[in-house]
Amino acid sequence: MQIKGDEMNILVEALPYLSAFKGKTVVVKYGGNAMLSDDLKNKVLQDIVFLRLAGMRPVVVHGGGPEITAMLKQAGKKSEFVSGLRVTDAETVAIAELALVGRTNTDLVRRLNILGGNAIGLNGKDGKLLEAKKHLADVYEDGQVNLVDIGFVGTVDKINTDLLNLLIQNDYIPVIAPIGLGADGETYNINADSVAGEVAGALKAEKLLMLTDVRGIYEDHHDESTFLSTLTFEKAHELIIKGSIDGGMIPKVKACITALSGGAHKTHIIDGRREHSILQEIFSDEGVGTEVIKG
Repeated sequence: MQIKGDEMNILVEALPYLSAFKGKTVVVKYGGNAMLSDDLKNKVLQDIVFLRLAGMRPVVVHGGGPEITAMLKQAGKKSEFVSGLRVTDAETVAIAELALVGRTNTDLVRRLNILGGNAIGLNGKDGKLLEAKKHLADVYEDGQVNLVDIGFVGTVDKINTDLLNLLIQNDYIPVIAPIGLGADGETYNINADSVAGEVAGALKAEKLLMLTDVRGIYEDHHDESTFLSTLTFEKAHELIIKGSIDGGMIPKVKACITALSGGAHKTHIIDGRREHSILQEIFSDEGVGTEVIKG
């Protein structure tokens, strides 16, 4: 097979990044529409395997919202959301655990291993990976913040980084389902974006890549000309309060802030529907999506 000129240019452009990021940890939050198509799913997972084979240390945190919603529908339960987070009673958290751990996690691990990824599946109960406590949702109304109890929804209290580092150092790709363990043994469904931010911060990751269903962040989501290639902490908070960032995008932006505050170097919100968007973000000069940075 002969390499074409434009393909050679891509390889040359990637060279300094391959050198700079060798041995670095990259956390990928995988979810949304990028998980629905088999073809696109395999392209995302190919990117993740490429990172490992290129000498980087990928860690995957996945969601599974569509799978949870479908299983809840089969059980006759309607999904409700507050500030982008699923309202979760006892029955819902049991279904969420089954969907995330029993289906989505095992499927991703299987696919990564077929591609040569050496992946291992985890959830928060394994080795107390994710110790959790109840999370109260933030509801913004007229510039004010109200806290709302939405059931068995958790927030990360502690991460077993020793376990993750042990796996990473032995060339495994940890694939984490966002199920947390409460102090009294209760099960918590944790927003996968939040887990990704906490994990990236705790591991001092070189990058956190948040895969989503849009190009990135817009100052006005009704106007494509207001796309923001870079977003600071302060601007992010301002846009959330104004309502310019809303719904499921709020946890993604907050996850970036959490990661940076915890010690991650860079965070990016990118369109997971775009083929090989992970590789484009990491190994090209231009990159894709919105970079969220400290001011």
